[in-house]
Amino acid sequence: MTIDVATGIARILKQEGVEWVSTFPVCKVNNALGREGMPLVMMRDDRYAVALADAFSRISAGTKNGVVTFQGGVNAAGLQVAYAGMAQAFEDGSPVLCITDGISIGDTENSQFDVTSSLKSVSKWYGHLDKPERLPEFMRRAFTMLRTGRPGPVVLAIPDADAQYDETADPYIPVKGWKSAPDPADVAAAVDLLLKAENPLIYAGEGVIYSGASAELKSFAELVNAPVITTLKAMGVFPGDHPLFVGVRGDQVNHYLNKCDLVLAVGSSLSPGRFTHGIPNAVNKTIIHCNIDELHVNKVYPTAQALIGDARFTLQALTAEVSAKTSGNGRPAGNVASEVKSARESAMVKYREAMASTDKPINPYKVYAGLMEALDPLNSFLTHDSGNTRDQLSTVYDTLVPRGFLGWGNVSSLGFSLAATIAAKLAFPQKQCVAVTGEAGLGYMMGNLEVPLRQKMGITVVHVSNGGFAGYGPGFWGDGHDPFTHKVLDYNEVDMSKVIGELGYHTERVTEPSEVVLALKRAFSANESGQPSYIEFICSQFPVYGGWVSR
Repeated sequence: MTIDVATGIARILKQEGVEWVSTFPVCKVNNALGREGMPLVMMRDDRYAVALADAFSRISAGTKNGVVTFQGGVNAAGLQVAYAGMAQAFEDGSPVLCITDGISIGDTENSQFDVTSSLKSVSKWYGHLDKPERLPEFMRRAFTMLRTGRPGPVVLAIPDADAQYDETADPYIPVKGWKSAPDPADVAAAVDLLLKAENPLIYAGEGVIYSGASAELKSFAELVNAPVITTLKAMGVFPGDHPLFVGVRGDQVNHYLNKCDLVLAVGSSLSPGRFTHGIPNAVNKTIIHCNIDELHVNKVYPTAQALIGDARFTLQALTAEVSAKTSGNGRPAGNVASEVKSARESAMVKYREAMASTDKPINPYKVYAGLMEALDPLNSFLTHDSGNTRDQLSTVYDTLVPRGFLGWGNVSSLGFSLAATIAAKLAFPQKQCVAVTGEAGLGYMMGNLEVPLRQKMGITVVHVSNGGFAGYGPGFWGDGHDPFTHKVLDYNEVDMSKVIGELGYHTERVTEPSEVVLALKRAFSANESGQPSYIEFICSQFPVYGGWVSR
């Protein structure tokens, strides 16, 4: 049967279990998606369309793939806006499928903007459909890339969505992903190093979440009695209340990164950036690097032993080898758990004081304490925005399950928290989903606040309202740091709860510390009927949070 390419895409997406596609019009495949019954979630700009699909892929840990369409071709205005979202997805390694209009034959060189080169720079694979009959092949390759190896965005450029092909000539069959296990000799060598170490430390990254290996990580850590830290993006992969959990950032993490004589990194690139730890004095530490991507091995630090493979298979193999070499006893427990508890409690003193504060304006940590009280940690989703909300929450928020908290930050696109929270509600309709943002993040998300209303999504936006761009003025990062560009209209001049309330949100402005939890519960109650909520907490500027360890 002869069909057009756009219709073929829609049918293949349905075969692959795609439930909806995010978009900002126009893309030439969209009408076919609608005709074929594929729901379209329309955002208010192209960057947010990418962000929604990106966040859905992250929250689903790649078990489901977000799909986005955006305008391309010679008139690539949509693509240029979408590029920022794609850069974030690429930097953070999110397996999102991006479909755009390709440049047709005869139209090349008619634009100053090099569409092909730009898309290749922010994608794991770029496919330009040069013949309509190759669509099944390109879709097979796209989903294979999304589900195999290091996660990352995949782009399909469709120059002629109306081109015809025979869908029976190459019938589409859904594809799976492939995973590999590390070399057993490498596993044995790694365990020998681990069992010789006096102060081993496990550093777990987001690859453990994508491999679905949270349980395996817990079993392995308990067997070897090693303290565990996680990356920002991996928050929740190891229970925040576990006796061996050190944290994500803060003085206690600094202590263990300096103290350890061996680092076993699993699912992390170990690339030190603005929002990751370095390994201090690495030349005098043994580094075992377990990663799916060989490009990261020996990238920054000399690797004593590399294990290349899927994190779950790697942790299973390591557990089996340790058990075999210790007659099932593992490493002696010693005082590891009590030392971790002591280090955490000491580091948390100043934050617990802030969380209990009755100061006015409200200390932002009082808001975070309220969230931990009002939310069910096993049935909720929370994410931050760029800036202080990320830094503060990732220091103190207890996350008990994978993706109960979404950390992000390699490329810090302000306002991403709203897209992430919408995606979380689509992925887990039964969960309470909350975005925590500040002045700058709220400014970026303003236009897209209409989307949850239109979609009847009961999500909550928590605004830590403190009258300035945190990090862009004196007192945040030191006297004299950008003193001319941090002030905005503050809560004394604009009541954002009234502004956003006019849209149809349940809104409140909270000035009393005693009202924090009650206001959150009222917001969540409104969410039950599908009404989104916005709560503006009038807060102090309090730039106190755990740092990142330098290498």
